[in-house]
Amino acid sequence: MNHPCLSCGACCAYFRIAFHWAEADPSLGGTVPVELTEKLDPHRVVMRGTQSKTPRCVALVGEIGVAAHCGIHPIKPSVCREVEPSWEFGRHSPQCDKGRIAHGLTPLTPEDWIDFSDAALPAPPENV
Repeated sequence: MNHPCLSCGACCAYFRIAFHWAEADPSLGGTVPVELTEKLDPHRVVMRGTQSKTPRCVALVGEIGVAAHCGIHPIKPSVCREVEPSWEFGRHSPQCDKGRIAHGLTPLTPEDWIDFSDAALPAPPENV
C-alpha cells in the first residue's frame, strides 16, 4: 500500500503555504528554493501558487487524488511538515480533512492505515 499522501495532494492545493522568510534564505541555512516563493509580508513568504483564489503549490507534482507528491519533499517548508494526515498517528487532522473534502476526496479514517507499511515510503530526511 502506498502512503495516502502520495495519491492525494489536496492540502497543497487548498491552503496558503506561508512561512518565515528565513526558510528560503540560504545564507541563514534556509533550504526552500527562494524562486518558488513570493513575499507575503515583512516576515513571511508563501509558496508560489498558494496565494490565489484557487491555490496550488508550485512544488506539487501530479494529479490531485490520483498520484501527487511534493517536488521538494526533503526541503519543504516547516509548515508543510507540520500538517499530519488524518489518523496516521492516531489523531484526527481537520486540515487534512478540509483539503480532501474540498477536492471531492473522502476524509481518511483509521482503517486507511491498517495495512500501511513504513517500507512503502522512502526514509524521511534526517532534519524532519
